[in-house]
Amino acid sequence: MIEGVVVRELRMIPDERGYLMEMLRSDWPEFERFGQVYVTAVYPGVVKGWHYHKIQTDHFICVSGMAKVVLYDDREGSPTRGEVNEFFMGWQRPRLLKIPPGVLHGFKGIGEEMTLIVNIPTEVYNYEQPDEYRLPAHTDKVPYDWSRKDG
Repeated sequence: MIEGVVVRELRMIPDERGYLMEMLRSDWPEFERFGQVYVTAVYPGVVKGWHYHKIQTDHFICVSGMAKVVLYDDREGSPTRGEVNEFFMGWQRPRLLKIPPGVLHGFKGIGEEMTLIVNIPTEVYNYEQPDEYRLPAHTDKVPYDWSRKDG
């Protein structure tokens, strides 16, 4: 696992009305601080990535559909530099994924419907100076192939 990345399996509490699922609580060790909450959508088979932040920590929860979230550690001095982590998350595997600053990340919608990911970053988005640094989704700078792996 990439240093600083944390995964928490989330628990759905169902009853005859539906279900409730806590996504992030201030008394969990994964919580640092609150910046904002937003939802991002991706169409089936589409990749959103790569990007990283210098200041912000992200907290991803896939609330609809299924996503393949991939992380790549290219941080100078990191003991896990060069490591790739792949996570499948969504309605079949509810989980919280904490992504530390400096770790490149992206995701792909892997179901047949739109995928929705809620992010609870530690910082508010700065429109004048965004803490967001991008690479193309398909680049030789990240050792990862977004193709489906049949087998």
